[in-house]
Amino acid sequence: MDRGDQTREEERRPHSSSFGTAAVAYARHRPDYAQAAVRWALETAPGPRVLDLGAGTGKLTAALVALDAEVVAVEPDPAMLAELRRAVPGVRALPGSAESLPLPDGSVDAVLAGNALHWFDMAVAGPEIARVLAPGGVLAGLWNLLDDRVDWVAGLARAAGSAAVGPRDTPASWRAQTAGMHLPGAGEPARFGAPEQALFPHGQRRTADSLVATLATRAGLLVMPDQEREAALDRIRAFLAGRPETARGGFTLPMLTGVLRVRRL
Repeated sequence: MDRGDQTREEERRPHSSSFGTAAVAYARHRPDYAQAAVRWALETAPGPRVLDLGAGTGKLTAALVALDAEVVAVEPDPAMLAELRRAVPGVRALPGSAESLPLPDGSVDAVLAGNALHWFDMAVAGPEIARVLAPGGVLAGLWNLLDDRVDWVAGLARAAGSAAVGPRDTPASWRAQTAGMHLPGAGEPARFGAPEQALFPHGQRRTADSLVATLATRAGLLVMPDQEREAALDRIRAFLAGRPETARGGFTLPMLTGVLRVRRL
């Protein structure tokens, strides 16, 4: 690992390990994934066996169950794993990480990661994912994005700041960020094809209070000192109170689910 990679890993680690402190709020407020996006992610998989990797509280797991996939979920954080087991009790849910998978070789037809692929150390996780994937299997990352093509959502992104709305949270920046993401390639134990990207319409019913609660589960805010976090959330509250779309009652937050897909050859 060169110095730049080591620095990025040191910056990534506290963010990636922050979610357990907000596991209950994460389960309550984070959105699910567009079903069309999940179907597209699995479209070329050779069979029904799916690993939900970095499964969190089971948002993607539940979507996979609804599509009759044979799901095993792997999550490193004990608090998140406990919420997943409560939310989707019939699914086999295991402690483990992308860098050390508790599964046999060639045991799944697809590996999906919901809002998690960017947390993996792919230099280590890439060979592990290749190991557990059957030939022809699919690796796909899914991200829920704010649709900032809508004027008030673009304003929300500006008001929230980069701690709440990061570089993969809006469509244009997501495309750029994931296009260059390190995925398993020719140098890995199994060869993968060229990555594909696709976007699918989505939305989440929110109130101003529940949208603030949702944004409060973002990693950038979770690792902030309390005073800074409250100041950031107050800016978001003030913005939502000043917009006719969000000031009173419920509304649908315009979103997209972005998918990055690559196939094991």
